[in-house]
Formats: sequence, structure tokens, C-alpha cells
Amino acid sequence: MKDYINVIGGGLAGCEAAYQIAKRGIKVKLYEMKPIQFSPAHTNKNLAEIVCSNSFKSNLLTNACGLLKEELRKLDSLLIKCADKTKVPAGQALAVDREEFSAMVSKAIEEDSNIEIIRQEYTGEKLLLTDDEITIIATGPLTSEKLSQQIQKLTGEKKLHFYDAAAPIISKDSINFDIAFYGDRYSQEKKKEEEIEEWKNRQQKEKQDYINLPMNEKEYENFVEELVNAEVVNLHSFEKREIFEGCMPIEIMAKRGKDTLRFGPLKPVGFDDPRTCKRPYSVVQLRQDNSAGSLYNMVGFQTNLKFGEQKRIFSSIPGLENAEFVKYGVMHRNTYINSSKLLLPTYQLKNNPNIFFAGQIAGVEGYVESISSGLVAGINALNFFLKKDLNVFPKTTVIGALANYVSTENSNFQPMNANFGILPEMDEKIRDKKIKYQRYANRALLDLEKYYNHITK
Repeated sequence: MKDYINVIGGGLAGCEAAYQIAKRGIKVKLYEMKPIQFSPAHTNKNLAEIVCSNSFKSNLLTNACGLLKEELRKLDSLLIKCADKTKVPAGQALAVDREEFSAMVSKAIEEDSNIEIIRQEYTGEKLLLTDDEITIIATGPLTSEKLSQQIQKLTGEKKLHFYDAAAPIISKDSINFDIAFYGDRYSQEKKKEEEIEEWKNRQQKEKQDYINLPMNEKEYENFVEELVNAEVVNLHSFEKREIFEGCMPIEIMAKRGKDTLRFGPLKPVGFDDPRTCKRPYSVVQLRQDNSAGSLYNMVGFQTNLKFGEQKRIFSSIPGLENAEFVKYGVMHRNTYINSSKLLLPTYQLKNNPNIFFAGQIAGVEGYVESISSGLVAGINALNFFLKKDLNVFPKTTVIGALANYVSTENSNFQPMNANFGILPEMDEKIRDKKIKYQRYANRALLDLEKYYNHITK
């Protein structure tokens, strides 16, 4: 085994991973192709470049991303430390001066005697030729074509980068079941009126994949009208070429005709509305998204709408008036592995334990989430190097819940950001969300403290 660990990619995840390894005395070779070569979205020669918003989201512990940042602070995250030092006024959120942040991270990495920065594209040929090197791949959603091809060979996947059109994901607890009902298509059609109430009571106790939201004609037509006139996100020029019929945005379908959705993803065939015992005019379906059954995604609702528009328009669907969107729909060119099939909760490749993944290519989404995966991958790559037990963080922490989510088999897998829906439920049911989320936070920080001694110092 070589006396160093490779980290590929000098973004948020890669820099965090390199720091976690180097501070424990092991050499790191950090590959970063900038400034020799830039991706279509990058312009700054510094490491840890922030290419979108300068916000790291909320600092409140009653927010999952705020809790995640606090967990990372307790584990000495370099990047959260730099973010705290370069913050700018943003209310309860942690926003940074993007230039100062990247410069500070770069300085810390460049001055670390255990880290050698190699400014060239890592094309990945060695991934398939050697088993005497440990490598963390943290190349983000715009991984170079050459490395993508090698990762495909390594993982056996047919493709990695594609135009990602993902639907919103909703917390089940926020769905109004006075309107919504469980059931697969045709499973409850033509029930007698006297059977409906008994059926509604029973369905809540039975595990079923779909939740259904019926709409009448007026509700449907208002919804379509809002969709047609909604504001959309402006795509990068390199993304506009890659729209496929297979992932057509719902707002584009709506523009093809008033009834397009009603004969497509919102078709009512096979259902009776329990409130009327008649077939509804249209039905929105929600499909279970995680094994705990706490998250549901909106079937057929891949979208390029702005987040505020998604909240406004999708909340107008009967049953979603108080919906909590743990993830909004996104549409962009993306590169990520099918981590739910390929990775362990240590971010280690199942079929090649010398290879780890971190950042968005590993199936997490967001700045802080990428930092979290880099920290876990870095610590575990180090443990593997030292022939020590690897760290599987408690699922009750956001760090552990994210790692568990991306490594749990899911046929409908899509990248995930921090949210309380991926954590195990509390033993007691708490209606007040603020109190409930504070309990989640208290449990997470306590469990992380208990687990701390298991982590290689």
C-alpha cells in the first residue's frame, strides 16, 4: 500500500476529506484540474469555489441543515470553520463572502505540509489498474468526461452524467389526510359508500406505496393555469441542449394542452374519491421515497420551476396546503453514481474497498451535505489505510442519516439534502414542529457526543 491517500477534486467535499486525513498525520495527494482546465460552471482558480448561492442555509438547530453544521463544528470541520470566519449578515442563515471563503480554504490546504496539490486533470486510468492506492473521488456534478468514463467502468454503470429532472419530495407528516388517501390504481375503485369510512381507517395502518390527492375540474384547471404562467429557472447554456422526452418538466407538459396532464401523470383512471365515492377529475400521486415511509415524492412532477413557485403552486393542490417540501424539484446537468446500489454508509465502494466517493457525485445535494460526506469519507479512508474499523455514524445524526440514505437501496434514488425526514422518528408523536425538531437536534447531538470516542483522532 502506498504511503498516501488520493483525493480527486478540490471542491467542498474534497478539501474537507483532505483536511481530515492530513490533520491526522497521513499524506494526501489532492488532484485539482483548475486553473489548467475549468468546468463549464467554474471560473475561480481557488479551491472550494462556490458556484451558486453564497448561503450555507439556516444556523438554527430546528433546521436540519443548521443541525448538520453544528455536528460538523463538533467534529472540527475545516470548511464550516472557514464559513463561520467569513460570514456576512444574513439573519439566521450562514452566508459567506464567497471570495474570502475560497481563499481561506485554499490557504489552509496549501499550507498543510501533509497535502500535495497536483494541478492537473485526474483521468482515472489507475482506478482500474492498481489496488495499492486508496482514492476518494469528490469531483462534483460536473465531473470531466474522461474520469466519468473510468467511473462507469469501475462501477459497471451504463452512464453517469445526464440531464437530471427530479421531482419534489414531501414530508408525509405534512400531508392532509382528510383529503389524501392511500392506494394503488384500481385497488379501491367502486367501493360502496358504507365501506369507505372503514377503508379509510384501515388504510392508515397498512403500508402502501402511493398517497393520492384528488382534484375536481375547477381545481385542476386553476392548477394548470398557474403552471403555464409560472417562473422557471434559467439554465446554463451547456444544459439547454440536453432536455429529453423521458424527463419532460411538468410545466412543459401543461403547455402542450389543458388535458395533457390529465391523460398523463395526473390521470384519474382507477380511483374513486373517498369523499364523493366518484372518480375524481384528476389525481396527483405521491410515491414512498424512503424505507421509513416518512418521505414521498410527487410522481411525474420533475420541474424547472423556481423554488418559490414550486412552494406556491404545488401547495395549491388539495391535501398539500401545509406541505413541507424537504427537497424541491431540480433540473440541471448532473453526475452522480447510483450510490444506493454501490456504496456503504462509510461512502466506500462495495465492490472495491480502496475507492470512496464524496460530495454530489456520491448522491448528496448541497454545500453542507457535501462537506459532511467529505468528512466521513476522509475519516474512513484514513481508517482503512490504518487498518482500523470504519466509522458508521449514528442514523440519529444528520451526518449518519445522510450516509444511510445514500447507501440504502432505492429503485427511485435521487440526490438528497439534509432534512429531518431521513432521521428515525421519535418514540413519541409531537405535533408542534419546532418542539419536534428541537428534540431531533437534542438527540442527534447527544448521540454524536456518545459516539465521538469511536472516531480516529
